[in-house]
Amino acid sequence: MERLKKRQEFLRAARGVKWVTPGLILQCWQRGDDNSSRIGFTVTKRVGNAVVRNRVKRRLREVARHDKAHGQTGFDYVVIGRKSTIPRAFSKLEQDLSSAFRGIHGKMMRFEGNEKKD
Repeated sequence: MERLKKRQEFLRAARGVKWVTPGLILQCWQRGDDNSSRIGFTVTKRVGNAVVRNRVKRRLREVARHDKAHGQTGFDYVVIGRKSTIPRAFSKLEQDLSSAFRGIHGKMMRFEGNEKKD
């Protein structure tokens, strides 16, 4: 996966579909092209100081690196770290991310199904 780096890309993903798990929040935006998926990571100041936020981002990047199968082409993803990301076991974070990917794409399929009925 490529990385999201510009603020505008993060804001666009924030307008898309969102899925909340105990360890992270996943936002998704369908770009409408067939290019590879892109992912970005962010953590708010409420989580902690810079050292803590960087640690959260490192853990999330590693989880995403292990879970390459769930990202679909043509999508932008933003993973938001939470306070519970640090004490959460790595295996639980992996489960959180994979369930968020499944949930977010299931949610998008339901939205597409409703649009076709109208």
